[in-house]
Amino acid sequence: MVGPNCLVIAGEKSGEEHCLSFFDSLRASYPEMSFWGVGGDDLQDRGMELLYHLKDFSSMGFSEVILKVPFYLKALRVIEDEVKKRQCKVAILIDFQDFNLKLSKKLKSLGVKVLYYVAPQAWAWKEWRAKTIQETTDTLFTILPFEKKWFQDRGVKNVVSLKHPLWLSYKDKILNKKPGDECHYEGNWKGSPKTILLLPGSRNSEVSSLLPMFVKAAELLTNKWEIDLRIVTSENVSDSYYKPFAHLFNRVYESKALGDALLEADLAVAASGTVTLAAALFSVPTVVCYNLSLLNNFIFYNFLNYDGPISLANIVHGDFVFPELFNEGFSDFNVAQALNNWLEDYEKFSTLKNRLRGTEALLRGEMEDVAPCLEGLLRESYVNNG
Repeated sequence: MVGPNCLVIAGEKSGEEHCLSFFDSLRASYPEMSFWGVGGDDLQDRGMELLYHLKDFSSMGFSEVILKVPFYLKALRVIEDEVKKRQCKVAILIDFQDFNLKLSKKLKSLGVKVLYYVAPQAWAWKEWRAKTIQETTDTLFTILPFEKKWFQDRGVKNVVSLKHPLWLSYKDKILNKKPGDECHYEGNWKGSPKTILLLPGSRNSEVSSLLPMFVKAAELLTNKWEIDLRIVTSENVSDSYYKPFAHLFNRVYESKALGDALLEADLAVAASGTVTLAAALFSVPTVVCYNLSLLNNFIFYNFLNYDGPISLANIVHGDFVFPELFNEGFSDFNVAQALNNWLEDYEKFSTLKNRLRGTEALLRGEMEDVAPCLEGLLRESYVNNG
């Protein structure tokens, strides 16, 4: 007889980090349940069986996704077959919307209860996806304050609003900051070394596209400022992308030490993504960058009806608190200039830091810990229904 099991899909590093916030609790509550699906090394180390490693799904932008379509279609078939073979009754799908929304349709047709954690950002440019979510998802978990009402207004019934997991991950470190942790003070702002943290992403394509320009921007600043250059690397990225610049970094952090890195940073340059929200939580003024391919750029500007902020930090604040440099605007000179605006003007730097201290208040949800809710839904799927 097949034992109780739960499909988990965390196809991106950020999704795996979200999953880690509740995975240990689920395993402790249901030691007899097996967890399987898509994830990374951390989930595998905690006992999850991987059908695919999240590295297999790594892609950025529309053109790379198109090239991976045959792989995605095969993965959907493999997962569907495993669901049938294991008689799986419940699935936790985490973010990763392009893949997970297609999978949710298949799962729903098989009678699987679908729990979608981290709502797809349909409100940005794919409003039609709300209908898919309504039809294929049993419970939707949102982590941005305005999302619950947005989805409910479009017919999604079971929506649970959560405190953003990034805050839960870093709140102790942020709340326990000592006065000396606050970078530099006005009296010695221009005369002291500035710690600039590079956050070039967690995919090979991101790092290869962004890191060389990040480094050039920092080098431009060294003509005028004493720069302490640091970087956060990703285990999902080949060392070959970092090696040419290794001699320039005074300190290298692994991704798991992101909080420590941000705590010690004055300024940052980051790939657009969840990390920008982490930078906002740590009150680190950040230049956000994204370099689309020609095809991706054409699709974005001609087919997607969206002209608002793209980085998560700016979306949460509802304003361009961080400068965003994309495509034509992304250059070593423009990155250096954006950083220099803060280096030259302590008042501008300090005003932004004070505004960023309000980030946590923008992330309040109805529930802080998702684990009890997930545990109850798993119980409904297996214990109550045999």
